[in-house]
Amino acid sequence: MPIPPDATLADVGEFGLIAELVGLFPQGEQVLVGPGDDAAVLRVKTGHVVVSTDLVVEGRHFRREWASAADVGHRAAAQNLSDVNAMGGRATSLTIGLAAPADLPAQWALDLAQGFADECALVGASVVGGDLTRADEIVIAVTVLGACTQAPVLRSGARPGDVLAITGRQGWAAGGLAVLGRGFRSPRVLVEAYRRPEPPYDAGRVAAEAGATAMIDVSDGLLADAGHLAAGSGVAIDVHAAAFDVPEPLQAVGAATGADPLSFILTGGDDHALLATYASVDAVPDGWAVIGSVGEGSGVTVDGAEYDGPAGWTHF
Repeated sequence: MPIPPDATLADVGEFGLIAELVGLFPQGEQVLVGPGDDAAVLRVKTGHVVVSTDLVVEGRHFRREWASAADVGHRAAAQNLSDVNAMGGRATSLTIGLAAPADLPAQWALDLAQGFADECALVGASVVGGDLTRADEIVIAVTVLGACTQAPVLRSGARPGDVLAITGRQGWAAGGLAVLGRGFRSPRVLVEAYRRPEPPYDAGRVAAEAGATAMIDVSDGLLADAGHLAAGSGVAIDVHAAAFDVPEPLQAVGAATGADPLSFILTGGDDHALLATYASVDAVPDGWAVIGSVGEGSGVTVDGAEYDGPAGWTHF
């Protein structure tokens, strides 16, 4: 029986909602046993299995007045699918846990699930299970499994003499967040970039096959995540500010807020662009832009100097 549009989670109950959710998640050929049993059973053909987990917390990672339930679903899926992409792999299966207040509209949960499923469909991944429970605030917990047909690209492989390159849009979600934080909805292109990121899902495997020496997705900020590459590899990374073309919407938000528009690119997250190092400029695949260099030492600089300000998002 369909769930009434005005029903809450308390009205529907855990298993009533699960029954509706299962129908939203089509199963791929890698799924031997999907939702409904104690655990899923998956088929692994060849290569390496990669696994990642993320949490999405209301008030910390999203606000319902800024993004629809479907948007939140897209965002929650994207950040997990992107983690596998950053290893040079492709996501195949996910589980999702939802903790929510009893008075949350059941339709919100269904819309969340549909947005999540639609994002997973972009890479052919299946939602194979999950869990529901009651909580005072909405918390979404996602685990993603994927496969790499070649050796996974780690954060620890960059070497002095490598070049730093990026693919995917960067800074757009940060610009959208700045707009929303001031109570506005324009430029709309930036707001939509915050609500629904567009990770370059095909680029991770391309980078791995091209010989990327290290890679990470930009979730917390370009400088912050470049710092993870530098720390993991034991090298210094210098980002070249002149390598970036600042798009007009970011220039407009910078002018309206008094912020340096380049700061959205350097410190913004949630676009899930890919940042990678390559042994030489000639090794960088099409669609990537060289934005820096790798040298001896430690840490991250911009044009040879320490960046003045936060390098990105911090969780605590």
